[in-house]
Amino acid sequence: MKAPAFAAACLAVAWSCAQAAEPLKFEVDAAWPKPLPNSWLMGQAAGVAVDAEDNVWVVQRPKTLTDDEKGASLDPPRSKCCKPAPPVLVFNQAGDLIKSWGGAGEGYNWPQNEHGIHIDHKGFVWLAGNGEQDGQILKFTQDGKFVMQIGKQGPQTNSLDTSRLGRPAGMMVDASSNELYVADGYGNTRIIVFDAETGAFKRMWGAYGKPPTDQKLAAYSPGETPPTQFRNPVHCVQVARDGLVYVCDRVSNRVQIFQKDGTFVKEFFVEKGTRGNGAVWELALWPDEKESLLINADGENNEVRTLSRDSGEVLGAFGRNGRNAGQFHWVHNLAVDSKGNVFTTEVDTSKRAQKFLFRGDMVLRKRAAAQ
Repeated sequence: MKAPAFAAACLAVAWSCAQAAEPLKFEVDAAWPKPLPNSWLMGQAAGVAVDAEDNVWVVQRPKTLTDDEKGASLDPPRSKCCKPAPPVLVFNQAGDLIKSWGGAGEGYNWPQNEHGIHIDHKGFVWLAGNGEQDGQILKFTQDGKFVMQIGKQGPQTNSLDTSRLGRPAGMMVDASSNELYVADGYGNTRIIVFDAETGAFKRMWGAYGKPPTDQKLAAYSPGETPPTQFRNPVHCVQVARDGLVYVCDRVSNRVQIFQKDGTFVKEFFVEKGTRGNGAVWELALWPDEKESLLINADGENNEVRTLSRDSGEVLGAFGRNGRNAGQFHWVHNLAVDSKGNVFTTEVDTSKRAQKFLFRGDMVLRKRAAAQ
């Protein structure tokens, strides 16, 4: 079987492979990405996305570098290296930096604290921020030309305010309707939807499809009755091709699933014994035709899991707490390319991006070769 057909076959049978108790296999690429040019250094990496050409977009936080890390940028210089890299970094599959931009500019409010990046079906770049004054989503071309701002910076308001967001965590554009779904967020407790062309407000909802509130919830307990509202942060949103919307209620260790109009469908829980920062930090859809799986980043247990999209059943996992290649400390975001390779980013003190090569072909080689 030729390589392209073989790769396609592996993706197509990934779900049946997982059902047969043969979990998907991934292997860290310890040489990815390559060192940055210009004595640049990456700060906390708070978002990752893959575009239509399988280039990998990372948004990072230059202001999180310590003085000893950015010593060459101080006046006078403290050391030979390093300097803060631009917030938006674009890598090819080999790990080369092919584009970089970002920061303050005319006509928009750059986030106080970068958080989340998305490349939509038209190639536009969407950015969010969860700083104390952040209430906006930004839209750019791939060369960093400003297109539109939704919301504004300023004091936080509440989860019923449609004129601004509340420290939004992430976003995704639904290609079928050109609507922007926002996980909102660290200040608010809702999913809110806008027209991706005009920025006009469309609709919003909270947990179970109810109107969002700012109800104060007790700290998560594994034996609790599930709360009727999301906890902060509402950390991710993914819209599947079949119209289902998946939402990360991070600290409650649950994924809630909705129709596009906010009608609640069902929920499932992941690692319910997890306290602290929770187990459901990020979700990505597996790139087979039916998007059969969810890939889940868990920054408290520092694992990446393969979940059944239908049931939430854990089908496999990789990673553990640590700072070696293939390990994680606060794995914050992930994205999957067209071949099934997984890209992760880490915040807190790890400040890095990693690539994990999909090695499902190693599991399926004999089966595929026999076909």
